[in-house]
Amino acid sequence: MHKITRRQNQILEYILKCQQKDGITPSMRDIAAHFGFRSPRTVTDHVEALRKKGALVSEPGLARTLRVVSPLQAFRKRVVDIPVFGSIPAGLAENRYEEARGCVSIDVGTLNIKPTTRTFALEVRGDSMIGKNICPGDIVILEHGVEAKVGDVVAALIDNESTLKTYVKERSKTYLRAENPKYSKLIPADELVIQGVMIALIRRRSK
Repeated sequence: MHKITRRQNQILEYILKCQQKDGITPSMRDIAAHFGFRSPRTVTDHVEALRKKGALVSEPGLARTLRVVSPLQAFRKRVVDIPVFGSIPAGLAENRYEEARGCVSIDVGTLNIKPTTRTFALEVRGDSMIGKNICPGDIVILEHGVEAKVGDVVAALIDNESTLKTYVKERSKTYLRAENPKYSKLIPADELVIQGVMIALIRRRSK
């Protein structure tokens, strides 16, 4: 990004402030009035310069769509959207079916993962996985269709009930283990189906 002048930086800060406060981008006349410019043309020149320097972008042909580009943008690798399929209990197993209710955007370089079309996310509820620092409200990112290894955290169907636990195999028998001593291990009476293996965790701040 080319060097931005002091006045151009002030314009960027004003645009950001208006967007954060009012939820809309100020017009050229608004910017001109704020800085005491006699003509909106002066603002247009500054905005065009900021576009060329990569500090502002906008949707062609649409008014008030200016967006300030972070100076740290160059450090981003690739941002992808991962579908969030509701929540999964991290306590007692619970029979539930969830449809995608939104998505979480991640920088794959920051998390050092390679999402695919089989990557999905779930919101954690319950405290059975706190021994692995997986807390209520956290977002776990999982990969469907990969083989679970002993010690992996998995989203699984155990006897048709969904839960999030640690995958364990002992003497050719598999079961799910909680990471909280107040919960018992889950031994399948019928079948154990791995829905996804955890590949990343996004920590949510407590409210």
